[in-house]
Amino acid sequence: MQSEPSITPDAGLQPSAAPFWRDPAKRAIVFQVAALLLVASVCYYLFTNTQANLERQSIATGFGFLETEAGFEIGEAMVDYSAADSYADALLVGALNTIKVSFIGVILTVILGTFIGIARLSSNWLVARLAAGYIEVMQNIPVLLQLFFWYAIFYETFPSPRQALNPFNGVFLCNRGLIFAVPEAHAAHTAMGWVLLIALVAGWGLNRWGRRRQALTGQIFPIIRVTLALCLGLPLLTWLFYGAPTAMNVPELQSFNFKGGITISPEFSALLLGLVFYTAAFVAEIVRAGIQSVSRGQIEAAMSVGLRPGQVLHLVIFPQALRVIIPPLTSQLLNLTKNSSLAIAIGYADFVAVTNTTINQTGQAIEGVALIMLVYLSFSLSTSLFMNIYNKKMVLVER
Repeated sequence: MQSEPSITPDAGLQPSAAPFWRDPAKRAIVFQVAALLLVASVCYYLFTNTQANLERQSIATGFGFLETEAGFEIGEAMVDYSAADSYADALLVGALNTIKVSFIGVILTVILGTFIGIARLSSNWLVARLAAGYIEVMQNIPVLLQLFFWYAIFYETFPSPRQALNPFNGVFLCNRGLIFAVPEAHAAHTAMGWVLLIALVAGWGLNRWGRRRQALTGQIFPIIRVTLALCLGLPLLTWLFYGAPTAMNVPELQSFNFKGGITISPEFSALLLGLVFYTAAFVAEIVRAGIQSVSRGQIEAAMSVGLRPGQVLHLVIFPQALRVIIPPLTSQLLNLTKNSSLAIAIGYADFVAVTNTTINQTGQAIEGVALIMLVYLSFSLSTSLFMNIYNKKMVLVER
């Protein structure tokens, strides 16, 4: 007897494979490949079109121009520079000028913004209203107008070098800037700088040790007083060890300007004041919001155990408020660095101003703009990296 072939119950009813346009994973891959091809096509078109235009106008490309002589002076430089130096040296001077104003501006902005933010929450009606007025005024005046205002103040208010104000011996104030005497170059000053750096590192180490000691024993270590004593005492002892040199490089009026000493130019001062006052208004609101994010119960608990208002702010409020303050603060510090490019409007020789001069002389516009983008990208990423590292250290660890 021949057996009948077995029949699988759902034979022929198995669902067929769905087409790729109905598969989300395959569809996503197709879209990504299409987007990549589109971007590559646009980049290829822009590149070939730019190359053709440059060849038609007989403009050479590349960064070889950086090694040629710049041929222009820069009024403010942190390193030795002359018109006989190369374009690379000129761009380095511009980058250092940008770093200088940005670094000093960031420090002053954080200090001023924190002070205004705390004053905004003061129980004193007048102090709180003055802080609120400052914030409202500075936030609503464009930073470029503030730069013009401070620049005009320096040039319209102060006299010429021949009629310069002399409030102190060796200090002069005129429309060329603030000029003051400095100690003459001596080996003692270099040694004092290194000793000061060592004192700061020692203070940082003592601070870490003091915090661990306080957590274990409850005893408070006077870290601020000890660090100040180290920072003042060790350089003083070094100065005495080298014979206590007192020779000064005093500025003198020669022809139409001062020679010698140190000059803080009106362009640098106007740029610094404009950036600091403008950005500090936004930082103040960030600090205010961070402080108000701390529960009122935390403050009352700290006061109930006898902590003074300064201790409550330093030990209880700020450690908790920083997790709210740091992310938006990072954005404002980045804005300050990028807004420094407005220095060209008041004649300060920052990186953008020096690069624009280089572009006008060499015609290397694409290379110049690419350098500007690269330098400011580096500044922004460096600031973000530092603030992210600091943010991770300030994160509250929950048990």
